[in-house]
Amino acid sequence: MLELNFKPFPVLETERLVLREINKKDVDTLFLLRSNKPAMQFIDKPLAVSKDEIKPFIKLINKKTKDNETIAWAITLKNKNELIGTISYHRIERENYRAEIGYMIMPEYWNTGILSEAMPKVIAYGFTKMKLHSIVANINPNNTISRKLLEKFKFKKEAYFKENYFYNGKFLDSEIYSLLKS
Repeated sequence: MLELNFKPFPVLETERLVLREINKKDVDTLFLLRSNKPAMQFIDKPLAVSKDEIKPFIKLINKKTKDNETIAWAITLKNKNELIGTISYHRIERENYRAEIGYMIMPEYWNTGILSEAMPKVIAYGFTKMKLHSIVANINPNNTISRKLLEKFKFKKEAYFKENYFYNGKFLDSEIYSLLKS
């Protein structure tokens, strides 16, 4: 079975980015991200309505990271320590050596290559440090940008589920992509 240890928290760096732990100083920018309609359009979770709901969200993420249940990074630019997005492994299936990757970024950073720069580091961390066998992504079929990002990194479409997810009074479809270590 998969053994995880996120202590000390793994800070990842790329040419332009630092992927670091999300902390209480990120409340304002995480609220801006989670209350941003375009950024949340394919997340299928309610928009954040106050900063007060972000504080317990950060505490929960940090507790789950401390308990080795999930890991979430704040995406920041090297010259600025401000959160511009997040990327994470959640829904970790220890018995299957599998985790789901998720990400979101502020719309002003769309089409700037930020996620394309962060993904290789996070994928490498998943396969080398976490010892994952596969990484899965569950996307809204209308999210063509996310699909292109996954395909760029050789994720393969495994499934298309019709109306498998109930959110906001509607049944929604899901596309599942996967990347194997091999």
